[in-house]
Amino acid sequence: MKPNSGTLVINIMNGGKAEAYEGVYQCTARNERGAAISNNIVIRPSRSPLWTKEKLEPNQVREGDSLVLHCRPPVGLPPPIIFWMDNAFQRLPQSERVSQGLNGDLYFSNVQPEDTREDYICYARFNHTQTIQQKQPISVKVFSMDSLNDTIAANLSDTDIYGAKPVTERQPILLTPTGSTSTKVELRGNVLLLECIAAGLPTPVIRWIKEGGELPANRTFFENFKKTLKIVDVSEADSGNYKCIARNILGSAHHVISVTVKAAPYWITAPRNLVLSPGEDGTLICRANGNPKPNISWLANGVPIAIAPEDPSRKVDGDTIIFSHVQERSSAVYQCNASNEYGYLLANAFVNVLAEPPRILTPANKLYQVIADSPALLDCAYFGSPKPEIEWFKGVKGSILSGSEYVFHDNGTLEIPVAQKDSTGTYTCVARNELGKIQNEVQLEVKDPTMIIKQPEYKVIQRYGQVSFECIIKHDSTLLPTVIWLKDNDELPDDERFLVGKDNLTIMNVTDKDDGTYTCIVNTTLDSVSASAVLTVVAAPPTPAIIYARPNPPFDLELTGQLERSVELSWIPGDENNSPITNFVIEYEDGLHEPGVWHYQTEVPGTQTTVQLKLSPYVNYSFRVIAVNEIGRSQPSEPSEQYLTKSANPDENPSNVQGIGSEPDNLVITWESLKGFQSNGPGLQYKVSWRQKDVDDEWTSVIVANVSKYIVSGTPTFVPYEIKVQALNDLGYAPEPSEVIGHSGEDLPMVAPGNVQVHVINSTLAKVHWDPVPLKTVRGHLQGYKVYYWKVQSLSRRSRRHVEKKILTFRGNKTFGMLPGLEPYSSYKLNVRVVNGKGEGPASPDKVFKTPEGVPSSPSFLKITNPTLDSLTLEWGSPTHPNGVLTSYILKFQPINNTHELGPLVEIRIPANESSLILKNLNYSTRYKFYFNAQTSVGSGSQITEEAVTIMDEGAGKAMASRQVDIATQGWFIGLMCAVALLILILLIVCFIRRNKGGKYPVKEKEDAHADPEIQPMKEDDGTFGEYSDAEDHKPLKKGSRTPSDRTVKKEDSDDSLVDYGEGVNGQFNEDGSFIGQYSGKKEKEPAEGNESSEAPSPVNAMNSFV
Repeated sequence: MKPNSGTLVINIMNGGKAEAYEGVYQCTARNERGAAISNNIVIRPSRSPLWTKEKLEPNQVREGDSLVLHCRPPVGLPPPIIFWMDNAFQRLPQSERVSQGLNGDLYFSNVQPEDTREDYICYARFNHTQTIQQKQPISVKVFSMDSLNDTIAANLSDTDIYGAKPVTERQPILLTPTGSTSTKVELRGNVLLLECIAAGLPTPVIRWIKEGGELPANRTFFENFKKTLKIVDVSEADSGNYKCIARNILGSAHHVISVTVKAAPYWITAPRNLVLSPGEDGTLICRANGNPKPNISWLANGVPIAIAPEDPSRKVDGDTIIFSHVQERSSAVYQCNASNEYGYLLANAFVNVLAEPPRILTPANKLYQVIADSPALLDCAYFGSPKPEIEWFKGVKGSILSGSEYVFHDNGTLEIPVAQKDSTGTYTCVARNELGKIQNEVQLEVKDPTMIIKQPEYKVIQRYGQVSFECIIKHDSTLLPTVIWLKDNDELPDDERFLVGKDNLTIMNVTDKDDGTYTCIVNTTLDSVSASAVLTVVAAPPTPAIIYARPNPPFDLELTGQLERSVELSWIPGDENNSPITNFVIEYEDGLHEPGVWHYQTEVPGTQTTVQLKLSPYVNYSFRVIAVNEIGRSQPSEPSEQYLTKSANPDENPSNVQGIGSEPDNLVITWESLKGFQSNGPGLQYKVSWRQKDVDDEWTSVIVANVSKYIVSGTPTFVPYEIKVQALNDLGYAPEPSEVIGHSGEDLPMVAPGNVQVHVINSTLAKVHWDPVPLKTVRGHLQGYKVYYWKVQSLSRRSRRHVEKKILTFRGNKTFGMLPGLEPYSSYKLNVRVVNGKGEGPASPDKVFKTPEGVPSSPSFLKITNPTLDSLTLEWGSPTHPNGVLTSYILKFQPINNTHELGPLVEIRIPANESSLILKNLNYSTRYKFYFNAQTSVGSGSQITEEAVTIMDEGAGKAMASRQVDIATQGWFIGLMCAVALLILILLIVCFIRRNKGGKYPVKEKEDAHADPEIQPMKEDDGTFGEYSDAEDHKPLKKGSRTPSDRTVKKEDSDDSLVDYGEGVNGQFNEDGSFIGQYSGKKEKEPAEGNESSEAPSPVNAMNSFV
């Protein structure tokens, strides 16, 4: 049971079975005055049982016959909702021919071939348990007469009864209900459902009638293609015989359902609480009706009255308990139980025997306001035992109110049916019984009614003209009216052409859509009046071209009705120059404080030529008016006469009052001074008052001149002060100002945060905690805490460096913070300081903490030197940031073939104190890719990569490989090259001489006539020497290559030269001397790539082509 409540909570969410709590519950509430009981509460667990397994035979039915598919859902609590679907979870279509009955079965008035299917599935949905149970699919096969005759003819004799019978039409018969009559019992107030489903061909139509009467209007509905009659909220009058008639072209069938409406008990008079005083009489009445008539039984304090303690003042008479000369001990709670076979009613009634002097519950001096000639109701809610008598008086010494002009209600309310102005006054309600008397006063005010003294009138206006409706009102001076204009009983269009004034509505530039009825509604808090007029818009006659211009300035300004705080200004508008004046702007000049400066005062609609202006004291006013239309603003009018208002006390006090100390021992009070006309009179000064907050001190005040600051000296450090600044002039003070809270000056905090703790989260992040300092020691507005931290040294290098302190600020009263960006494996110090508006307090003692190891950075460099046929030398530098103690280096490498494909990966672990390594047993002339990184105990750091190539194999001849490396420095090679150059030079000279002689020799002629194929230029397409392949081909020279017979080498045949072999300008070598250039033809040399041939061209190969 919930504490302080009568609610019983049964929770089975954490275990337990609902069945264990099934039963009937009743609540009893008891105190010393009696016991009340609740209705019986029945708890039953919901159930959603599974379908019983059954073997369903296929339904084979002849076309036109009727069919019923039974659902027979499991019995659940509450009962399930039944629906039919197919395997695709689509609802089966229903019609007058096929429909679902109230019992869930699916009825076919006649079957058709399209009804053949194997997935008629009945579903039962149990809403309370949110489950759906499915029946096994039902198969239906419809045989047409033709196919049936063919089947029978093949299997039976010629005398089969189905032979040659076509599909015949049949008159209706009822599938449900069966027989000619049935009965139905329904309870009063429930929904009555009657069902008739018929078979037949064509499909029958259902009609319902009530014998000897009409179906109840507004409560009768037809469902399921009129097969179900539904009557809601049934009563005993709905009992009778209901006939359903099924009809088709061949005949009809009918069924009569006799309906009897029973009724569970319902109240006629429920027992009510009874308050009696000692010695009084009373009765409790408990009357109920039902069908059958209910039995009435009484209980006292939850116990049958027959066995309850006797009470001589109590007598039971059927449905009534009579009390005579009750005493206080007669107080009890009585229960009345009215029951029949369909239900029961239970009601509690408290009989309270009480001796209580009168009490009036209506608030004292409550104000009632009514309009004259309307009723006034003055409340006097009361309580007492015995029941008090109520009397009303008017005025202090008035007589008792009586007569036909007053109505006295049983609840104490006084009604004045027609209140008049002279009904205003104080009314006194007096309640008295034998135990005492009490009275209460209320106030009645009768107001004048609101009236429209000039109503809007019917108007006819030309299109594009201007029209105005007046609505001048008269109202009680103490009520504030609001005026609302409507067009055709709806809001005015959101259009700037509609101008609503104080007592008029103006429509500018009227169009056809403005046609309609305009209503002026005047509302006050007590009444409402309205008046309407019709606007008719007609076409405007043709007009000549119109010249639009700004309006002329208003003139003849006049001040009337001069009062101390207001004046009425009127004027005559100037010519509007064909553009209606939309509004007037009123400006004023203060000749006393700001002569020559005009200020905006207000503006009014263009239809208004007078305005009531609010004025301030001690201002010498002049006014001018500016007219505005759609073209622009007019020139200002001539100023009005001057009007000097009288001086007065200031109406307002300075704004934005603040108190903020600039030093630890002062309080600086500042404010925004009043403007000139706000002073309301000469001699403007300020009364500055202050006192320490939460200290029982008197206000200290000082009057200062027209300034905006005052400094209070000698104050305690940072204490709150109540401050107020009041304006005054020669005539007196402004209203009492509101107080603000300020603080005297701040000083540096006195103490440092204590209990500083550091929790290292990981190698780069730490969390620092501290205890907050006492607020009294902050001596100012707490702005937060600052954490100073710096690196002392790296634990891996043991070397100190320049200390760079970092600062993190944590706003507010936080007691922890995160320190990001720390360096792993380092020693740090930190301290914490509190911060206020003045500055920082003392630092806490330095706290030392260390970060754990992390993963190292990548090695500082990786160089690969001294390539040989099967080895490479690796050199590296240690990581710039080891972030811990290095445990080893990890080297991984793998070969790369000509197509950039990677070979198997090899991993080597190297001690941390090594800085170089010679890799042996590598493949010759092979490119390798290396991955290198360092490790600490935490893990591996980032890696760097490098590539290198071993040199060429010596398998083609050690001499060739040797010459490939240093042939350019061999003497024999230099001599051979010189001989070749000399030979070429001689041949060139001979050719030149022969050409200059100009003659032809026989041999030459023969050579020209019989060209020797041996000395023809060689071309690439005949496989002979043309141009050496470039670095992208990597093909050796073809064996058939040779020079022409004259031993010369033409330019187009080869561009090879010594510059291609290492000593030329394009030769490229690494720092360790390894050759990284590649031979090419005319192209520039390209860097070695991973997909190059292991048989790179060499100068030796080039020389073989000349030999």
